[in-house]
Amino acid sequence: MSYRNPIPTVDAIMQRGSRVLMVRRKKEPFKDMLALPGGFVSEGETVEDAVKREVLEETSLQIEPIEILGVYSDPARDPRKHTLSVVFVVIILGGPEKAGDDASGLEWVELDEVGKMKQVAFDHAQILADYRRWKSQNAGSTYWSSKRRSS
Repeated sequence: MSYRNPIPTVDAIMQRGSRVLMVRRKKEPFKDMLALPGGFVSEGETVEDAVKREVLEETSLQIEPIEILGVYSDPARDPRKHTLSVVFVVIILGGPEKAGDDASGLEWVELDEVGKMKQVAFDHAQILADYRRWKSQNAGSTYWSSKRRSS
């Protein structure tokens, strides 16, 4: 019997002032586009450990998850295969802030400008729009792929 289950991933939102940290993707899909730091959860790893590892590999930053923004599982979110992502809001503990692994560069992007940008990978523009709503509601709300959103 063969199973075709979604693959778990994680993404991290870290904010400094009015900007969020994004990585410039080194590989396809979405090569050269901006994305939230993140990646695949390894077997035997918690999602919390996966987000810490992925952020460290891509940005050289040590982080701590403080909240879960939501879970995004639209089957079309990744053209390679069906993935689901647990999206964490994190704080930066330290590190040199240097691109590595799958990232060709790092960019602090104005949060309010992300929705206007054409070069945002995956569903990360929607995730950051949800994050803006979450912040304006003083947290407490979580999001997922098919949640109805009012303007």
